[in-house]
This record gives sequence, structure tokens and C-alpha cells, in this order.
Amino acid sequence: MARTKQYNEQEVIEKAMSLFWRNGYENTSVRMLEKEMGINQFSIYSSFGSKQGVFLESLKCYKSKVHSIFEKLQQGTDGVNDIKTFFYDSLEAPTKIGDHKGCLLTNTYNEFADNEDQLIKEQMEDFMNNLKAIFIQKLSKNSSKDATTIEKQANYLLLAKHGLAAASRVNTAKEIEDYIEMTFSKL
Repeated sequence: MARTKQYNEQEVIEKAMSLFWRNGYENTSVRMLEKEMGINQFSIYSSFGSKQGVFLESLKCYKSKVHSIFEKLQQGTDGVNDIKTFFYDSLEAPTKIGDHKGCLLTNTYNEFADNEDQLIKEQMEDFMNNLKAIFIQKLSKNSSKDATTIEKQANYLLLAKHGLAAASRVNTAKEIEDYIEMTFSKL
């Protein structure tokens, strides 16, 4: 007879997500996950298959928590201003989710840039490609811009979003506001 789980998967994944957010994937051990999640290694492997499985579930959890910010961006009708609002909204998300700084997805994207783990790398590339596609859609609302300019600006904004996530970990609120305002001053 199979044993029933003595824990709530959503709760333990949220705890794992927080741990990965603080430490990154490579610096998080299974022992650390056991302690943070409050379950043993057998339960971790039984429920999630591996550390990678826990991490992938953590990324899904994070994406579901920030879904409303992306939905607001997609549904907005104000082009570049929608992207600017997204930048500001993305700063608030980590504190709403927990006591975090930066963006888990950006941190992961940076950590896995040279990593061999194709599954996680593909997740990050899909996320960044989707974000860039949304930026292109918003920038295209300005009919005076040609496709080359839109592509360049979308690339610029994608990199600026990475920079914002990194800056939000260490810079002051005023410095971050100035960064966002300057980013959008010439678009």
C-alpha cells in the first residue's frame, strides 16, 4: 500500500523556490532543500525526481506568482508605456512574493548561460523569447518605427530588464527610478 504524503507539495515548492532564489541552483544542495522544505531526501526524489525536478517546479511556481504582471503587460494598450509600467511592476513582485530581491528568472537565466542543462536552458530561452516578442508587439504600436528599429529597441529593453533585476538587488530606490526613467526617455 502506497504511503500518503505528509506535506503539501505547493507549500514545499514555495519554500524551495525561496531557497533557489536566495542561493541559485548550483549553490543549493539537496541537504539544503531537505532542511528548507521540511521533507527528507526520499520524499524529494519520490515527488520531484531530482534536484532539477524541484527547480523546474520552483520556476513554474514563480511564473504563476508573477503571471498577473505579464498579463497586465500583454493586455495593455499603451505601447511603450505598458513596458515601462512592467518594469516598475517587476520591482514590486519580489517583495509581494516574499522577502526577495531581483528576479528568479533573470538570476536563473544568468546562472545557466554557460550551463549544459538543456532543459533549464530551454525554459529560460523560451521565457526571454516570449518577453522579447511582447516588447516587439508593444513597440510596433508606434507606426513611425521600422522593423529594424523595433528589433534593436526590443533587444535593448530585454537587456535593460536584466540590468534592472540585477540593480534592484543592490541599488537605491532613487537610482533604480532614474535608471527606468532614462531607459524610456529616448524610446
